[in-house]
Amino acid sequence: MNPLVVVTGGSKGIGRAIANRFITEGFDAVVCARSVENVEGPGLLPFAADLSTREGVNSLLQYIHSLQRPVDVLVNNTGVFQPGQIHNEAEGTFEQLMSTNVASAYHLTRGLVGDMIARRRGHIFMMCSTASITAYTNGGSYCISKFALLGMSRVLREELKPHDVKVTAILPGATLTASWEGTDLPEDRFLKADDVADSAWAAYALSKSAVIEEILIRPQLGDI
Repeated sequence: MNPLVVVTGGSKGIGRAIANRFITEGFDAVVCARSVENVEGPGLLPFAADLSTREGVNSLLQYIHSLQRPVDVLVNNTGVFQPGQIHNEAEGTFEQLMSTNVASAYHLTRGLVGDMIARRRGHIFMMCSTASITAYTNGGSYCISKFALLGMSRVLREELKPHDVKVTAILPGATLTASWEGTDLPEDRFLKADDVADSAWAAYALSKSAVIEEILIRPQLGDI
């Protein structure tokens, strides 16, 4: 039986690239997004859910458990970006971004990590951002959520050390995905989603005694 990776926000962009990369290495991939209409192919196990809600997270957990297969890798990649400033962003922005970018990862991790601890095996990736370490004026609640996600990654890393479960935070800069559609900037000003996916695989492929705790990856020409 192939090992299993779970990738949230996996229907496109970085998430899909990570799912595809692990599949090429012999994994099957549970790919969750609000819509998985175009997620099909060998090794892909699509599941539609809105992970900004607890009900959505619970439905994904029920599906994963129904497979009766151990989860070797969890990639908490679900995220949403809303530009704005704390003092003027729309009411509800903070709650939306925290529930999507942070709470989904918290509850999904809690639902799956127990089995990893019992097996003394597993790797959890948190898709953070350069916004996790750099505040910018139009970041508002997005920066808050990404700072929180990095903090959760660091706490989780300390908690899981004695259980042989690895935790890696990935902090990508601007990546050429659908969120940048319509930009006038040239492609070489961006990371490619495959760059992030290759970095995740490289971290996973280390020996059992080594872990990459954080991956900071930026466009060669710097942040946008």
